[in-house]
Parts: sequence; C-alpha cells; structure tokens
Amino acid sequence: MTDDWADSGIDLHLALDPRDKAGSLASSIRDAIRTGRLAPGTRLPASRTLAADLGVARNTVAEVYALLVAEGWLAARTGSGTWVAGRASSPAPTETLVRHEAPRLILRGGIPDASAFPRGEWAASVRRAAHEAPVDALGYPPPLGVPRVRTVLAEYLARARGVHADPERVVVGRGFADLLSLIGRTLVAAGARTVAVEEYGHETHRAVLAAAGLRLAPIPVDGDGADIAALEAVAADAVLLTPAHQFPTGVPLSPARRVAVTAWARRTGALVLEDDYDGEFRYDHRAIGAVQALDPDHVAYLGTASKSLAPAVGLAWAVVPQRMISGLAEARRVAGAGADALSQLALADFIESHRYDRQVRRLRAEYRRRRELLDGLVVASGSGARVRGLAAGLHCLVELPAGVAADAVVAEAARREVAVEGLAAYAAHATAAARTSTIVVGYGAPPARVADEAIAELVAAIASASPSRS
Repeated sequence: MTDDWADSGIDLHLALDPRDKAGSLASSIRDAIRTGRLAPGTRLPASRTLAADLGVARNTVAEVYALLVAEGWLAARTGSGTWVAGRASSPAPTETLVRHEAPRLILRGGIPDASAFPRGEWAASVRRAAHEAPVDALGYPPPLGVPRVRTVLAEYLARARGVHADPERVVVGRGFADLLSLIGRTLVAAGARTVAVEEYGHETHRAVLAAAGLRLAPIPVDGDGADIAALEAVAADAVLLTPAHQFPTGVPLSPARRVAVTAWARRTGALVLEDDYDGEFRYDHRAIGAVQALDPDHVAYLGTASKSLAPAVGLAWAVVPQRMISGLAEARRVAGAGADALSQLALADFIESHRYDRQVRRLRAEYRRRRELLDGLVVASGSGARVRGLAAGLHCLVELPAGVAADAVVAEAARREVAVEGLAAYAAHATAAARTSTIVVGYGAPPARVADEAIAELVAAIASASPSRS
C-alpha cells in the first residue's frame, strides 16, 4: 500500500487527545464510520502516513488499526492496505435525508425530457472547448460572458429567432433565474419599483423578481395573450411576458398587442422582458418571431438551453438594450461570477457545429408526436375534454368537461402514478385561480420510454373522472 495520504483517496479530520493518543484515535475512527463520514470500502492511509500527519508514533497507528480490524470496523490484507469493513450491524448515520417517493410518471408543465440530452455530442463539444480554450479563458469569466460566446449567440439568435442581436448586448448567465434576477436588480438600481406579470406563469420567476425588490402587478391573460391595456392602470416600470407561447395557457401574443406593448414601452420608458422559453418548438410551421425585433431599445430578450439541452447545462442568455449593459455588469460584480467559461465555450462549439440545430429538430419531431398522441387520445376517449393552446412547446391545456374539477383529475391521475397540475397552480392571484376546470399537461416531461404510457394514463384518468357519456 502506498504511503501517500493523498493516494488513499480521503482527507479526514480525526480528533486526538494527547493524554490518550491510541484510545482517542480509535474512538475517532469508530465515530467516523458510525456517522457515515467513512463509508464501507473506503481505504485508509498507510500507518506511516497517518502517523506523520497526526504527529504520533507509527506503532500507535498500527496498534489502533489492528484493534479496529479485530473489532470488525476495519479490514486489512497484506499488500492491499486497510479499509473500512462493510458492517451490516453498524449503526446508521444519525441524520439522513427524508426521501419522498416521487410519482413514476411526470406530466408537469415547463419540464423537458432529460433523457433526450445528447450526451455524446455535448461531451464532444466539452472536450473541444477544454482542449482549445486559450489560457486566458481559464480564469474568471468576464462579467457578461465570454466574447466569442456572445458573438456566436448573437448570430444564432438573429438566424433562428429574428432577434436584433449585437454581440455587445448579449449577456450570458448561469440559468434563466440568474439572468432574471440580474435584470431585476439592475431595474431596481435604476429606480424601477413595479413589474407587471401575466396572471398565469412560473411562480419561481415571480419570486425572483420579488426578491430583487420589485412589486408584482398581475395582468389578465385572454385569447390574445396578456392584456397590454392593463399596463397603464398598474403603472408598471417593466413587464415580463411569454409572447411566443404564453406559459402556461399556450396562446401567442397577438400582432396588435405586440405593437401595443412596444409602443407602451417607448412612451413610458419601461422595459419589456421577453421570455422566449420554448420559441424553437413550433409544430404548425408558422414561425412567430421575437417581440425584441420590433424595438431592441425597449425589449430585453431572454432564452435558455434548459429546454433544448437540459436544465443541468445551466446556461441562459439575454439580449438587452444598450443602456442596461453597465448596470448589468455592476450587478454581476456584486452577485458573483456568472456561467463558467468552459461551459460557455462548449455551448458555442455546440452551436457552431450545428449540433444545436440537429438537437432542436429531433426534439421538435418528438414533442410534436407526443402532442398529436395526446390530442388523438383525448378525442377518442369521448370524455368531452378538449386540448387547447398553440401547437407549440412542451405543454398544452386540457379543458375538462362541464362539472369536472381539475382537482378530481389531478387526484385520479395521482392514483395512477401520474403527476399533473391544474391551471390554478400557476396563478399569480386568487382571481386567476377561479378557472378550476383546466389542467396543464407537460407532455415534454417524461422520458421517451414512458411518455406514451404517461399520456395514456392521464387520458384514462380524465375519462374516469368525467361523467359517463352515452
């Protein structure tokens, strides 16, 4: 066995009483094993190495090891060293994480299929980034993102989403919430007090903006998207919108309201925050461009890799008005480092190699198939339920038959091991929550191997909770 402590694979704090070195060392090792700090199979340092580290005689450590082997705490073999034995009778750690059994089939909104992550292709981009990154890219990343990555994103967003994206206006962050928080704090520093939010949306996003110091003012959502006329009444300094595919109702912001919101922003000096969370996923071939293209000086466009790659990638981007750049840089300085440079460079390679485009096309085909399956099964069930929302994204609404409450379907689905939520779960206030006969179906969430089963079980739950139809 090597005499190098580092080669043992562990670094462990052991309390030692100088009045009883052997006894206290044995007690410390027993305690480390008992509490789980030393797991079964963990190799311990050689006696010479541990003795030098603790400042005791080698014989003291050797005697302690021999004692603990005899007691069954440790195991040893000549030439192989000493390691923690697998003691079936050892007490469990004093504190364990509480485990909650998760539903087997997930159909919640806003969640992508993590099993579709292109592991091999992403790994190739990571390897290339690590191999080719210049030395200066291995330090702390620039506050707004690596310059090359900002350029690549600007070119991609202009091509794929119609965004007017000067690289100098592109900001890269650790994720959507990170960038939203950064923008929120920048707005507050500039004097903003109120941000309007759609009456249905992500609770996390509302919480992030509130934590940044902004007052939230929910505005109604109807068949044309967010009610832009309501912005005047709430005296908003900014508004957070999901114009391409409202989350979670699934309606796009109408052309007239797109024009209206940019006109409002110009007139009042306010900022439109455009959350383009799933803009790549349209299934009816009618591309809806970014609102940002209508007025780049009053719209901040935000996107993320979480839906097209995986949430674990932890990268997002924003294209902001020029006047916000210095404030965002200062906010980043205060908040700490953004996305690491190697991940950013890997994303740039992934986009430049067209792997990103191929991934989006694969996901688009699969999510379209799931959406069509859900629609077909709902119709075939004869329950009277109807699929609503634009043919886009990773989710849709299902309007339930008259007299059927969303809570009843959610409960029946849970009995079938399916997790789904009612529209009320996404409401910003009680008035919005009054729509209690609609569920949000995140068909993008389940892994491919169980996606069809999850959809079929949900449709069966809807039929079971619905009145019989002759």
